[in-house]
Amino acid sequence: MQDPQPFLPKKGNYRKLLVYQKAECIYDITFFFTSKFLVGAKDRTVDQMVQAARSGKQNIAEGSAAAATSSETELKLMNVARASMQELLTDYEDYLRVRSLTLWPVDDARTRQTQSFCRDHNDSASYMAAIQQRSDETIANIAITLIHQFDGLMGKLITRLETDFVEQGGIRERMTAARLGYRGGQKEEIARLAHENEALQNYCNQLKARIAELEAQLKGGQA
Repeated sequence: MQDPQPFLPKKGNYRKLLVYQKAECIYDITFFFTSKFLVGAKDRTVDQMVQAARSGKQNIAEGSAAAATSSETELKLMNVARASMQELLTDYEDYLRVRSLTLWPVDDARTRQTQSFCRDHNDSASYMAAIQQRSDETIANIAITLIHQFDGLMGKLITRLETDFVEQGGIRERMTAARLGYRGGQKEEIARLAHENEALQNYCNQLKARIAELEAQLKGGQA
């Protein structure tokens, strides 16, 4: 009889997710940026930016951890992470606007260079080394570029998770499928054993009949 098949999906380490690596870089850049350029800020901008960056990172970790038992929770937390980064994006754009600094256009050479760098680097150490002596305008634009790349990756991840949910269902659906599959396997095994038992019973009956026939012949010969 077959063993029950596992219904819990195998999930990888969230630290290997590219979106998490991007989120960690964004958080570290934001922490550096607010510590250097928003020192003494009297409003809640610093806390809001740091918390938004942290939310983006932490919700990916929590969503990945929840994925084994709740696809709905995983999707919800991934969407929260995406929304948090959009909030952070607005804060960086506001910072540039109110200070009459430049938000680099998409076709700007600096933007293209930054996009290339951000595509190739997913470790915080590379960014920390690159931004130490950069201006607030430059660092803000680097963060903005990273957030846009993060958003694109997160959009693809959420689409994939939604597709998996539609095709495979959530944990309840997988539990039901696993249970029905196991029961179906049990029924098949019982049917196979019943068939074998019937065949064996028929053979025994044939053997008994043959023995009775031989005994009758033996008695007839003795007479």
